[in-house]
Amino acid sequence: MAVRLLFSVLIISLFSFTYASDPSPLQDFCVAVKDDEAKVFVNGKICKDPNMVKADDFFFPGLNMPGNTSNAQGSKVTPVNVNQLPGLNTLGISLVRIDYAPYGLNPPHTHPRATEVLVVVEGTLFVGFVTSNPADPNVKNKLFTKTLYPGDVFVFPEGLIHFQFNVGKTDAFVFAGLSSQNPGVITIANAVFGSDPPITLDVLTKAFQVDANVIKYLQAQFN
Repeated sequence: MAVRLLFSVLIISLFSFTYASDPSPLQDFCVAVKDDEAKVFVNGKICKDPNMVKADDFFFPGLNMPGNTSNAQGSKVTPVNVNQLPGLNTLGISLVRIDYAPYGLNPPHTHPRATEVLVVVEGTLFVGFVTSNPADPNVKNKLFTKTLYPGDVFVFPEGLIHFQFNVGKTDAFVFAGLSSQNPGVITIANAVFGSDPPITLDVLTKAFQVDANVIKYLQAQFN
């Protein structure tokens, strides 16, 4: 298990540095100051005094522990980005562990600031992503899918809607590297039907071409 974990992390690190898109650091490190302790707001996070930096600023424990998948989607994402690991600040990389119950889903979502490269450690996943709107309005968005097994790697391009679904009868888990210290995530259904305040019925009924009662039902699932 330890060998597989190390192998997974090494693969993710190599791919993530290759695709890193955040600005390059101008010093050895810039350990992030917690938002509630910062006196100014910047694009990213301000640096901790280098004389106050310690080894724990570059350390995060526990990715060997499964996440709790007892929820409606049957999945759990455990992030390790700059909010959990302040030493990632300015380094253009982050990591997640994703656990899936049998038939669990990481629902369609997008990372607005990062490419994601995923490696399967255990289980069988059906994964895919959808292209952005084609220039020709008569051409549909294209779906790319693949069934993945332990040791398989798949990449989701930056900003594109993607998903993972556990098609096996046993638990599954993966590690994924992302090319940003803070990749962000927008879960499509939650954003559209669960925003606060809600998007108006007039907008959603016209966008989805369905009756208002259908929209009300969908909104009720996220409130």
